[in-house]
Amino acid sequence: MTIIRITKAFNFEMAHSLKDHDGPCRNIHGHTYELFVTISGSPRREEGHPANGMLIDFKTLKDIVNKHIVQKYDHAFVVSNRSPWADNAQAMHSKMIVLPFEPTSENLINEFAGILKKVLPPEVSLHSLRLRETTTAYAEWYAEDND
Repeated sequence: MTIIRITKAFNFEMAHSLKDHDGPCRNIHGHTYELFVTISGSPRREEGHPANGMLIDFKTLKDIVNKHIVQKYDHAFVVSNRSPWADNAQAMHSKMIVLPFEPTSENLINEFAGILKKVLPPEVSLHSLRLRETTTAYAEWYAEDND
């Protein structure tokens, strides 16, 4: 059985603030994030099936990631529940997400992996994620390191 990996890239805008950071990241600031989702599995071998020869239709993967991650985080202000902003969501008049951890790339990518592992179809596996915060900085998550 052949194992194949496919990757789909996603972009979203997100602001955050890191409460205990000792530099400028403690201030509200934003990034254009790029999320690369790589899944693995065996391509379907079923003549006549619309996904014959595919691991998963890229549109299906796009719909899953958009629904569970991009639509939630795009143009959101994200903070930890320890942040002074966490209690002021109403005053912010904005799309605000309060998490039980600091919204660093490392923590966000781990959160995204947990979400995707729950919602991907059973015939595929989450292989890896790459979350690019800037053009020169990114975090990576690999299933082999975490399972």
